[in-house]
Order: sequence, then C-alpha cells, then structure tokens
Amino acid sequence: MPTISDGLWAAPGRVNLIGEHTDYNEGYVLPFALPLRTYASASIVDSPQWMVSSEQQDDVVSFGPEQLTPGGVQGWAGYVAGIVWALHESGYEVPGARFALRSEVPVGSGLSSSAALECAVLTALCDLGDLDLPVPDRPKLAQRAENRYVGVPSGIMDQSASTLCREGHALFLDCRTLVTEHIPFDLAGAGLAILVVDTRAPHRHTDGEYAVRRRTCEQAAATLGVPALRDVTDLAGALKTLPDEVSRKRVRHIVTENQRVLDTVALLRDGKLAEIGPLLTASHASMRDDYEITVPEVDTAVEAALAAGAYGARMTGGGFGGCVLALIDAPAAGAVGDAVTRAFA
Repeated sequence: MPTISDGLWAAPGRVNLIGEHTDYNEGYVLPFALPLRTYASASIVDSPQWMVSSEQQDDVVSFGPEQLTPGGVQGWAGYVAGIVWALHESGYEVPGARFALRSEVPVGSGLSSSAALECAVLTALCDLGDLDLPVPDRPKLAQRAENRYVGVPSGIMDQSASTLCREGHALFLDCRTLVTEHIPFDLAGAGLAILVVDTRAPHRHTDGEYAVRRRTCEQAAATLGVPALRDVTDLAGALKTLPDEVSRKRVRHIVTENQRVLDTVALLRDGKLAEIGPLLTASHASMRDDYEITVPEVDTAVEAALAAGAYGARMTGGGFGGCVLALIDAPAAGAVGDAVTRAFA
C-alpha cells in the first residue's frame, strides 16, 4: 500500500458471536475481533483539508471545512469525513491530513468494514493531532459519525468491538450503560474453531430495511411504555399488547436474543464453549423467522454447516446477506467448509 510518513494505524473487523440487532435496543452483544484489519497510513498537511485514497477505490477524494455537514461527502470517503465532522462537532481541533487506506476486511459482508475504517481513521487523527479523546469514548463518537453524517442508523456494537476487543476474548457489551467485560474465548484451547463463511450475498444497510427494523422496535417500545425493548420483562404480556404481527415478531426476536446473549456469556464463563452451539442456531432461527433479515444464501450456508456437524451456526451482522459463522471442531474446518461450498454448487 502507499505509505505516508507520519504513521500507520489499524483497526480490526469483527464477528458478532451472538446478539443481533440488540445494540440499538439498548441490549447486550458479544462480538470478537477478527485478525483482518483496515490500515490507515496518514500524514499531517498544513491546511484544513483532507485527502483520502484507497487501494480498493480508483478515485482520490478531497474535502474541506465546507463539506463538514452531514452528507457533505458521499460514498466510501464519507466515513472518513464523518469522523472529521464528529471530532469538530465535539470541539476538537482536527489537523488537516492525507490518508492512504487499505482494508483486509471484506466490504459488504457484515464484518464491520465501515467501523474498522472509522476507528482506524479516528485513532490516526487523535494521535496526529494529540487530541485528548479517551479510548472508551471513541466508539460513541465513531457511531455518531456513521449515524448522523453517513446516515446509517447503526448501534454502538461495531465501533466498540473495533476499538475495545482483546485477543482471545469476546467483548460482552451492555449497549445502554456501555459497561464492558472481556469474556475468555479460547477456541484453540478447547479444540474448537469458528468458521466464517462469506456467502457473497451483498450486505447493504443503506437499502432501508435496517432502518425499518429500528423504527419498528422504537415504535413497539413506545406502545409498551418502556424506554427500549431491553426493558421488556414480560414477553407474553408484551405480545398480547402489541397490535400487529410484525411488531410482535420483532419484539420476540429482541427479547429472546438478549436472553441468548446472557446464556452464552454464562456458558463461556464456565468454560463450556461447545455448549453455546444450540444458542447460535436458535439465534439464526429467530433472525430468519421473527426478524426476517436472512436471505436464501445465508440459510443454505447455515443448514449445510449444521448438516456437516457444526455445534451451531448463525448469520452474523446486520442481515440481508453477508456472512455465517459456525462453531466446529478445529480438525473439521476443511470438511465443513467443503460441505458448505458443495451446497452452493
């Protein structure tokens, strides 16, 4: 990749082990970091201008203060402009900079390529400008950039995972309080592995369905008289109160998914890694039947992995395409991978 002399920064993509669409409902999530990263090589420039190039893109994008309004820069470079905007909005003096980007995180696969980009750029600007932004506060700023500048109504999970995850652990995040706990997740020690399958079915949040799910949840919470669906304690009563089947299905997913996260954390704390498999599979069924965010390619991959002996499998990410994860015995990785490939033949 092109190198720019002042430094090189990186942030990882993530896999969400369990807890899908619970983050913007102020619930619980359990992601872990991927070894795949987005790299930002950066150098300060003398003027308040920002220039961005990427190995994955043909164009070089430049923008100045006049574009630091939501939506002022469109496309992939908008994620960089969004970080500059969010820092400005928070009162920071952001240095002008030139960025050269390279990403190992597949774009559009539900592995948080956008959050990895945001967090790599944010870390670079904080270091280059000597900005006093504590690391625990950075996910919230990056989320604000994606929500308000780019226009994607994502929750806090992706930026938290990209910033805070530790090797060998999953990040148990309470998306209301932002309290985190690093849960041991030593797959190799247990003779296990997570197989991540990219179905190549494009994963697109900005197509609108993600935002529709979020609005439905917010409206359901208002109908139920709770701040967020995380606060629903009587699921049966809630389902009787809601006036339509779509709302009932969405609420059932969120409430049961939050419980699955808590159950998964309890098993991991006890070192029972293989026993989380049925929870992963139940999560997928809930996403398919109640949240209605899977697609045929994703369902096919899950079914093939389970038929080949996976302990559990589920779609990971916001849905409508993307990746599947399967919990397997480590020696079976090749066989399970081949079985999934054959299912698409």
